[in-house]
Amino acid sequence: MKLPINAVIAILLCRFLRFISRLLHRGGTAMPGRIAMKLCPDLLSYLARDVKTVAVTGTNGKTTCSRMIEEAFSEAGLNYLANRSGANLMSGITTEFVMNSSLTGKAKKSYAVIECDEAAATRVFAQLSPRVIVVTNLFRDQLDRYGEITHTLSNILQGIQAVPEALLCLNADCSLTASLADGGLPNPVHWYGVNASAGMKAIPSLLSDASHCIRCKAEYEYDYHTYAHLGGFRCPKCGYHRQDPDFAVTKILCMDDRHSEAVMNTPSGDICLTVNLPASYNLYNAAAALCAAQAMGISLDICVQALGRFSCGFGRMESFPLAGGTRMILVKNPAGCSQALEFLSGVDTDYILVVCLNDRGADGTDISWIWDANFELLGTFSDRIRKLYVSGDRADDMRLRLKYAGFPDERITVEYSPERLTDMLSQETLPVYIMPTYTAMLDLRTVIVHRCGGKEFWE
Repeated sequence: MKLPINAVIAILLCRFLRFISRLLHRGGTAMPGRIAMKLCPDLLSYLARDVKTVAVTGTNGKTTCSRMIEEAFSEAGLNYLANRSGANLMSGITTEFVMNSSLTGKAKKSYAVIECDEAAATRVFAQLSPRVIVVTNLFRDQLDRYGEITHTLSNILQGIQAVPEALLCLNADCSLTASLADGGLPNPVHWYGVNASAGMKAIPSLLSDASHCIRCKAEYEYDYHTYAHLGGFRCPKCGYHRQDPDFAVTKILCMDDRHSEAVMNTPSGDICLTVNLPASYNLYNAAAALCAAQAMGISLDICVQALGRFSCGFGRMESFPLAGGTRMILVKNPAGCSQALEFLSGVDTDYILVVCLNDRGADGTDISWIWDANFELLGTFSDRIRKLYVSGDRADDMRLRLKYAGFPDERITVEYSPERLTDMLSQETLPVYIMPTYTAMLDLRTVIVHRCGGKEFWE
């Protein structure tokens, strides 16, 4: 199909703006696409029409899950594109497709792995027409932007309704995510999750984003919890309950601060799986990635090899050769932050902790979520935290939160400057764990990469 003239001009302009951005050492991940869409609002639909795409959306785990699927694509030798920079709105996704298309709009790649913001799903899915859609989970996140969690769920549902042929990979343990299959959609569904037999130990949460049945509002009963509201839910009134997963983690064999080993039940039988990332919640990402890659026709053996070789996405358990080894763990909402703290509680060596809080647009301007995150957990392993730094635009708010969580105020050091903070950390010999919000992560990561070397965030 021949492109309309406005689409051709939009492609040329987008490519030019991307070239200038990279020349100036800027990302150029979203701005070129945003301007191109002013000339041709449906540009993505032209560029994605011949590309077999997996789209990943949800609150937590989008980037890590996408990178795991991408690793499977690479291992399988598929020719693909991906928005690995994290620019997951319509503008960033459009930019990525422009840069992987000819001037006439012909796709240079046959496959794509696309991370999609939950709020953007309504528009993106209609133009992207993905073959497979993964929904990781749903939690409260950036209330100033997303609103109530049911609004986020509605956005994703509307997006899926535009692509009835897409196969859905849904988290069976998340009652909100699972409800997407409960609304009369014609889409085929594959389920993934973590079974009770895995023994994932959940720290009870005082707050739940889904304590009551989405159908009848009765309070859920649980056979087990994995974390937050995820687990073996069932409604005693209407019968809504967790589905048996097609891909289920059934046993955790090993878990340390570098990797996890687990047994997973699949339609082809049990497999032993090594996930080249720490933290129990990454087993969900691995199960989702395996589910999606299999749906795209990639063999189970290739998927297993890919997860064993996987290298994390930027800021998501990313490691740097700074101090005694530095690991960066992005946090952005109560559930994710609490899970990061639970991971840190299992680190059995002394270390330095850095918590960075910003309230810019990409972080969410409402930082009240920090009072719902389980920072009180710090008290159970504070003896292993040799130093604690807080940084970012809202460092003083974070210091106050930690003080109310019971961490001694005299042991907290505030440093607003990423440059000075990096200088301090570079003098340390102990391991360092950094928990930043999104823009704080970008600020600090830029300085660390400049100091230690590494890839730019869009690479």
